[in-house]
Amino acid sequence: MHTPSFARYDECMERDDWRGVGQIMLESANKLAQVGADFLICPDNTIHQALPFIEERLPMPWLHIAEIVAAEAEARGFRRLGITGTRWLVNSDVYPAKLSARGLAYERPSAEEREEVSRIIMDELVYGIFKPEGVVYLQSVIDGLKNAGCDAVVLGCTEIPLVISDSNSSLPTLDSTRLLAHAALRRAAPPPS
Repeated sequence: MHTPSFARYDECMERDDWRGVGQIMLESANKLAQVGADFLICPDNTIHQALPFIEERLPMPWLHIAEIVAAEAEARGFRRLGITGTRWLVNSDVYPAKLSARGLAYERPSAEEREEVSRIIMDELVYGIFKPEGVVYLQSVIDGLKNAGCDAVVLGCTEIPLVISDSNSSLPTLDSTRLLAHAALRRAAPPPS
């Protein structure tokens, strides 16, 4: 495991410098390769939009979080997914590209909702602040996605599952962090043949 300071990532994201984010990711990938890692993962959905800038230079395979989620959605028979997460992620092509590649449709919250969800994540959830009104807001965004025809919602953030799950969501949830962790375990320890 290698984790550069989130502040470095945040500085790049705030100035829309995705090549800079990719460079930080590549530095981590190279360090992990040097200590013998076999493959790479990152539970942070947002920074996956920098992968296209470094994919050809990666020293080993990278399990893409959105590919894992798209595969699970397809396996569970979902056809139209709502995408939640930071404004950077939801505005990006990270999930749309991987979902579309599997013939899955998607919906994004409105621009105003994206901003407020991002604020809840970055100003509250990241700091362990769980306000009831934040949970209600996230639930209302998911309700809107359901009303737009979605049959499941991507929890495209490591923090959203701290307050939203199948038990309090109007849509079935796809917890990207948990799905990626399970995929990594399967990759690291495949069943005996």
